[in-house]
Amino acid sequence: MPKTAVVILNWNGKKFLEKFLPLVVEHTGRPGVDVVVADNASTDDSMTFLQARFPRLMTVRNARNEGFASGYDLALQEIQRRAEAGGETYKYFVLLNSDIEVTPGWIEPVIGVMEADPAIAAAQPKLLSWHDKRRFEYAGAAGGFMDKLGYPFCRGRIFDTAESDHGQYDDPCQLLWATGAALFVRADLYLEHGGLDPDFFAHMEEIDFCWRMRNLGYKVVYEPGSVIYHVGGGTLPKSSAAKTYLNFRNNLSLLCKNLPEKELKKVFFARFFLDYLAAFVFLIKGERGNFKAVFRARRDFRKNKARDLEKRKALKQRRELTGLFDGSILWQYHVKGKRRFSQLDAGRFLKDR
Repeated sequence: MPKTAVVILNWNGKKFLEKFLPLVVEHTGRPGVDVVVADNASTDDSMTFLQARFPRLMTVRNARNEGFASGYDLALQEIQRRAEAGGETYKYFVLLNSDIEVTPGWIEPVIGVMEADPAIAAAQPKLLSWHDKRRFEYAGAAGGFMDKLGYPFCRGRIFDTAESDHGQYDDPCQLLWATGAALFVRADLYLEHGGLDPDFFAHMEEIDFCWRMRNLGYKVVYEPGSVIYHVGGGTLPKSSAAKTYLNFRNNLSLLCKNLPEKELKKVFFARFFLDYLAAFVFLIKGERGNFKAVFRARRDFRKNKARDLEKRKALKQRRELTGLFDGSILWQYHVKGKRRFSQLDAGRFLKDR
């Protein structure tokens, strides 16, 4: 096994470490693979638990809660620095959420496909729900895609409709994005190209990273030979106004950074109306916190748009629509009633040239 670090970012997650870390250690520990817990300045007794139960486990302590993106960036830089000090380097990083139950042999299939194809920058396993192990999980399911207006969806999950797993997505395939809940990445590419964008803090940072990798000509793939189970919503539940804010703000930022120039104006014109429509739908449903979160997200995106445009200029990459669904997933889902990925027209996914 090539040298690999499986890194769990923890923030006040002792209950998840107690429940799931023993299985990660049991099913991952082998020569060449290190399990690491990176702590984001937890205020619970997570670190006391680790020292008592797993005293030999590698740990990294961030000085403050850096969020998901910067927390991982700092931790992975430190892990690679330690490896280099010992005369080695990690070839792969696996960013693994603390609320995931892994299965025996979960790591080998994904590393295997990445070893076989150096053009693969990132990959993910099959992600099923821990609460219902026959159903795909929201955060990544069988791999991520996006429509031309910036709405993400997955094989096995469109908006809030998660499919049961009947083996219908057991074929490996290329993706637009791989889930940050269990993100396999080449360490050199991650570090060379800035990793996750720290300004995202949390949510959609993995989409931005994967899209940047695709725009550089690399592949992002799904490997169904590896299966894991995700609790989901461990830090912020789906109904959280904070999550709504981050999703809307970060979605606009990743579009600003990665869309082709000719698409920017028309996509942002459409999103102006669609985002405010979403806000008023929240209001009609009595979700005032989410209603306000959309307005705050758009305000803060406008405030930081110049920063995103500077990042866009700095990115030395092609910008093509390959991997995107050539249409509106909102229209497909709400108007045409297509709730399953398999119902979408495969010919409308823009192919690599």
